[in-house]
Amino acid sequence: MPFSVATWNINSVRLRMPIVERLLVEQAPDVLCLQETKVPDELFPEKAFRKLGYEHIAFHGQKGYHGVATIARRPIEVVEKRRFCEIDDSRHLSVTVKAGGKTILLHNFYVPAGGDEPDPAVNRKFKHKLDFVAEMNAVRAEHDEHSGSILVGDLNIAPLEHDVWSHKQLLNVVSHTPVETENFEAMRLSGDWVDLMRLNVPYEEKLYTWWSYRAQDWQASNRGRRLDHIWSSPNLVPHFAGYEILRLARGWERPSDHVPVIGRFNLDSFVSP
Repeated sequence: MPFSVATWNINSVRLRMPIVERLLVEQAPDVLCLQETKVPDELFPEKAFRKLGYEHIAFHGQKGYHGVATIARRPIEVVEKRRFCEIDDSRHLSVTVKAGGKTILLHNFYVPAGGDEPDPAVNRKFKHKLDFVAEMNAVRAEHDEHSGSILVGDLNIAPLEHDVWSHKQLLNVVSHTPVETENFEAMRLSGDWVDLMRLNVPYEEKLYTWWSYRAQDWQASNRGRRLDHIWSSPNLVPHFAGYEILRLARGWERPSDHVPVIGRFNLDSFVSP
């Protein structure tokens, strides 16, 4: 059974609903995970999604900031809206979804950006980010012969040298500092998560999912970072059929600074190793 999951930091779902609709019409993922929806739950634009055949909707939102939502063409069941760092912002949502006769636990994350100064002693936003990633160590890639896990979202860290346009110039820039990247990779490994976007991709190949609004010509400068991720439990790796970074979406009308990433799986012969 083909199964696809898209992840996209949309930077206000109501403002950018036209390009969300374009994505769903052109790509038709089974599940769409949005971050930075910036809308309280009671104002989430459910009707627009239902009109396109996405009848199953879960959201964890707040007014003006943050927020995540998971929208699907098949039934989903909310598992958790986890609170991190004793702060009541909306940065996590997990659901279960059936695919290939198995149960997939799907985590949707929006990790704090961390502000501009990479020093937790003077920048509370950066401290919050580091604390948030530390708490993510408790999020495990649960799996057995009947189930698996997928984690997606805007994780706001580009962990590898070639996940940024210039490793040397960004070593002291929030999202690529050593304290972030080292803790991030340690967290991923401790949770038994697999970075699917780097499977079968040469280490030296540049991968970007975000291009700053500050660039006058984002295509010409191409100063990107890989801030959006797709991870899975180890037993889903043999069934991973690849992914697409929809770079062209950065040039759509009124775009987000992030682009959608779509992961595809073939779950016909799902077995646990």
